Amino acid sequence: GHDIRADPQAVRAAIGVTGQFSAVDGLITGEENMLLMADLHHLPRSEGRRAAAELLERFDLTDAAKKPASTYSGGMKRRLDLAMTLVGGPRIIFLDEPTTGLDPRSRHTMWQIIRELVSDGVTVFLTTQYLEEADQLADRIAVLHNGTIAAEGTAEELKRLIPGGHVRLRFTDPAPYQRAATALREVTRDDEALALQIPNGGSQRELRSLLDRLDSAGIEADELTVHTPDLDDVFFALTGPAHVPTQPQETAR
Repeated sequence: GHDIRADPQAVRAAIGVTGQFSAVDGLITGEENMLLMADLHHLPRSEGRRAAAELLERFDLTDAAKKPASTYSGGMKRRLDLAMTLVGGPRIIFLDEPTTGLDPRSRHTMWQIIRELVSDGVTVFLTTQYLEEADQLADRIAVLHNGTIAAEGTAEELKRLIPGGHVRLRFTDPAPYQRAATALREVTRDDEALALQIPNGGSQRELRSLLDRLDSAGIEADELTVHTPDLDDVFFALTGPAHVPTQPQETAR
C-alpha cells in the first residue's frame, strides 16, 4: 500500500471513479475517448493504444470503437465510461449508480463486469438505489439514511436485523382451512382468500416442523409460499419512524 501523506500521488493513481452521469465525450469516437484518457494518465503512446484496444475488446466495444460515442446506446456508454476509468489500472474503483437507466440485459452485463473486476482483485465501492443489485454484488452493505449510516453488514446480517419471515398457506376448500387454523398457533387468517400466514424464519428445520404438524393433523394445503425478509424490508424498517438495531454482531475472528 501507499502512505497518504508520504505519497499522495500514488494513492490518487490507484483510485478510479465512474460517476452517475457518463463522462464520455459524444463528439469523438469510443477509441478517441479511450486514447484521451490514456494521454491524461501520461501513458506512452504505444502503451495507451494497447490498453485502449484491450479494454475496448474486453467491454465488447471493438466493433463500435470508430463510431462517435453519441451514437452509442445507454448500456454501451456506461461500458465505455467504465473502460475509460480502467485505463490507468486503478486498484480501487468508486462506481456511482452504474446501472441507472439501463435495461435489464444491460444491467446484468454491467453486474458481470463488476464481478470480473472483483475477481481480478479490484476493490469496488458501489452506490446504488437498486437493493437487488446490492444483494447480488456486495460483500458488505451500508444503508444510508439522512446522510448517516443506519446499518452495516453482509446482506444476510442485515436481513436478520428485522422480523417478518413467514409461511403462507392457501386453501381452496374451507374445511381444511378451518382445521389448519385450529391446529396451528400464531396464525394470521385471511378468510376471504382462505389463506393463513404463520411466522417462520424459512429454515429447513422450521419448515419441516410446520409440515410435520400439518401431516399429523391430516391437512394438505393447496399452496405454500415462504417469505423471508429482503433488503427492501430492511431498508423500510431502518428508514421508518422506529428503527431496529443498526449494527449486526461482529463475527469473531
